[in-house]
Amino acid sequence: MKNKWLWISVGLVCVFVLVFMSCAVIALLFRDNDTKLVKGSGIGVVEVKGVILDSQETVKQLHDFGRDDDVKAVVLRVDSPGGVVGPSQEIYQEVKKLAKKKKVVVSMGSLAASGGYYISAPASLIYANPGSITGSIGVLMKFSNVEGLMDKIGMKAFTLKTGKYKDSGSPVRPMTAEEKALLQGVIESTHGQFVKAVSEGRNLPVEQVKAIADGRIFSGEQALAARLVDRLGSMQDAIEEAGRLAGIKGEPEVIRPPKKKKLLLDMLVEESASRISNLVREEIGMSVSYEMAGVGGK
Repeated sequence: MKNKWLWISVGLVCVFVLVFMSCAVIALLFRDNDTKLVKGSGIGVVEVKGVILDSQETVKQLHDFGRDDDVKAVVLRVDSPGGVVGPSQEIYQEVKKLAKKKKVVVSMGSLAASGGYYISAPASLIYANPGSITGSIGVLMKFSNVEGLMDKIGMKAFTLKTGKYKDSGSPVRPMTAEEKALLQGVIESTHGQFVKAVSEGRNLPVEQVKAIADGRIFSGEQALAARLVDRLGSMQDAIEEAGRLAGIKGEPEVIRPPKKKKLLLDMLVEESASRISNLVREEIGMSVSYEMAGVGGK
């Protein structure tokens, strides 16, 4: 009887190992599948959703569509409150480069504000729904201060530094007037970059952009009147217009970037990196963002 149960246990272990190995092999085979989902000519669709923390995947998708002769035009679907300055600017630059080669039509979802508008500005054409929230042309620099809390619990912090501005924005001491002026200069510079990007992308005078670049938001209808968008319409309208601009007769095929199969380890690494990034931005130090305040899970 003991031998019988021993062999049953061994058999179950072998079956488990075989199933596990089969799943691993299948995952590896499909992990980096770069096969296009639609054959033939069509309209590429790239989506930017949520807070913009990283640009690599979006930039790659735009770049790949730019090189693909079967992709005749691109629709950029934006549903984002914006995000970190650097990644927003990288996506902006890639959209700008792509628009010189092919028509790029933006479709704004419920929200395309601040950095979400920044990346839309250089497109060939911008669609918004009448109730889409957009605009919010401005810059945020966020700080945390826990000095009072540390006093209450009897904790003290000490900092060694190599320059007097090295710990500007420290959460454990008040900010000096000199530091405030210095940091205000930083956000004024990045704000100027935003204004210039909108001015160039929308072909508007700089002074006209400055007049509305005070962080205010617009509905899609208001944005149309302010010349921040070109037309009111849905994503389907944007796809159909992209097809017409590309010379495609009839309803265009939609080509989406291939979805890579991710292993559990990949997902765990990405989740950890995202959490660390959020911790650095929100709790430890400063955050300079093209982002609409009060949105994005804060």
